[in-house]
Amino acid sequence: MSRIYDALQRADLERKANQETDAEAFADPFAAPAVEDLPPVKADVNLEKVILHPWNPSITALPTLGDRGECVEQFRSLRTQIYQYRDQDALKTILVSSGMPAEGKSFVAANLALSLARNKDNSVLLIDADLRYPALHAVLGAPNLPGLTEYLGGTAEVGDILQRNQVPRIVEADLVRSIPNLTFIPAGAGGDNSSELIANHRIEELIATLSPHFDWILIDSPPALVFADAIDLARAADAVLLVARGAVTPFDVAQRAQTAFSNSRVLGFVLNAVKDAPRSGSYYYYNRRDAESGSHG
Repeated sequence: MSRIYDALQRADLERKANQETDAEAFADPFAAPAVEDLPPVKADVNLEKVILHPWNPSITALPTLGDRGECVEQFRSLRTQIYQYRDQDALKTILVSSGMPAEGKSFVAANLALSLARNKDNSVLLIDADLRYPALHAVLGAPNLPGLTEYLGGTAEVGDILQRNQVPRIVEADLVRSIPNLTFIPAGAGGDNSSELIANHRIEELIATLSPHFDWILIDSPPALVFADAIDLARAADAVLLVARGAVTPFDVAQRAQTAFSNSRVLGFVLNAVKDAPRSGSYYYYNRRDAESGSHG
């Protein structure tokens, strides 16, 4: 998946260059006011009035847009595992993180969100909280402004940052690929002060406000061993799902990533881009008990 990651990074840089003019329409996000200085959160969320944009999703980076294939089946399997965890304990908001960059957390977050949203009874919210290096807007082909940064900085309301695809179906080469029931919050302008923005606890107010309106909320976070944001974001989530890259992520890095979330409920690891896996497919899931015993599944 490294080529996909590189392509997304290039696309992200191009989008950022095109959005510089748009960013000037918002107040400086780097001021990071204290939470007591911010306007109160408005709880009147009307999903019927969510802003619609013509998304242009990456078919390559979103294999779950298809109806069949090994990736589709693997994410269905992961979705089933998530359902089982919910049967055991309350579970709605999941933070998707990793130890280091380029391990595939954004890929997993986006495709798991789509897999959950394929059930017409599920209303899914996907949040890009990797404010320094956002990728989800590039994957979805969606605008990145206004977003979470503007909300946390107090220059945008909840209704301003929610968006959906204008066209409920994507048609390519006579194949109809649907993006149903998915709402997206992009990262926004971002910046080096994202830790201060995340730490002002406004993210927790946002989740509390939106939670009654969705069946699932997935948050893509920065890598936990590089930035402190991920640990702060975990306070707003019910559980954490970690991603490691097969034959790339050292086992001690995976262990340190799990330890970083010692105060959170860790569901387990998604081992991404696995070669010669013990079963067919490119993604292999193992739970926290496996990780603690030192087993790779």
